[in-house]
Amino acid sequence: MNKSLISIQDFSKDEILHILEVAKEFEKNRTSRILEGKVIACIFFEPSTRTRLSFETAVNRLGAKVIGFSDASNTSVSKGETLKDTIKMVSNYVDMIIMRHPLEGSSRYASEISSVPVVNAGDGANQHPSQTLLDLYSIMQTQGRLDGLTIDMVGDLKYGRTTHSLLQAMSLFNPEFVFTAPEELKMPGEYKDFLKDRGIKYSETTSLEEYLDVCDILYMTRVQQERFTDPMEYEKVKGVYRLHASMLSGVKENMKILHPLPRVSEIDQDVDDTPHAYYFKQAENGLYVRMAIISYLLGYR
Repeated sequence: MNKSLISIQDFSKDEILHILEVAKEFEKNRTSRILEGKVIACIFFEPSTRTRLSFETAVNRLGAKVIGFSDASNTSVSKGETLKDTIKMVSNYVDMIIMRHPLEGSSRYASEISSVPVVNAGDGANQHPSQTLLDLYSIMQTQGRLDGLTIDMVGDLKYGRTTHSLLQAMSLFNPEFVFTAPEELKMPGEYKDFLKDRGIKYSETTSLEEYLDVCDILYMTRVQQERFTDPMEYEKVKGVYRLHASMLSGVKENMKILHPLPRVSEIDQDVDDTPHAYYFKQAENGLYVRMAIISYLLGYR
């Protein structure tokens, strides 16, 4: 049976820590031709820059070949081909499928049909497990540990799949959470229930400033226009938070700012030059972590 990565919960705590160790090795040695002769499909049914390019770079640096598409309008999907038929067809040609799709649950469905491992590169507002693993790697690299940290998640906590996945993964490491969001974008009840069941503390606020000075990680997110069905609802909340360098004077020395990118206006560019900004290095870390995920699922590390 092929092992896929659809939700962060598909990996045990030991597997997560193993991926982070392998990623550290790949950071030291970016090119390792261990997948020479393999072919991997990157099929992206919705737009992506960082995720697609870092996955494709990871495949290339591992010595495999990439096929696929970054725009479903150029494929048979535009002629009415079902997702089932697309996955069946693509899995005949390749050793792994990396897929992004706007529909929640689509990647799990694909993994049940595919004859090869599937990696979920984002399915709607649901999960984005490779982003979560690179977030964990970034937290480990900046804090020296994963245990006992305070993480303030800011912005779109209702639709933000990165926050949902990270919350589940960090729950293995005794964290404390702060959820900073307007009423319209609060963390969904199912995730708060998940934390309650595990005895993990969390606080909720609408104020960006309230918990800035106590957190170890400030996890900023953009308000995602593409997740709103009502344009008026988006307009109401799109610029609700904006972090400026002047707001960081009282924060902990070890505090780092993460962001899954792209940013819009939620982090001012004057923050980029502060010692707390880590989001561009975080994006770079995606390469090493995705190399680790691919090689692990194909049985090489």
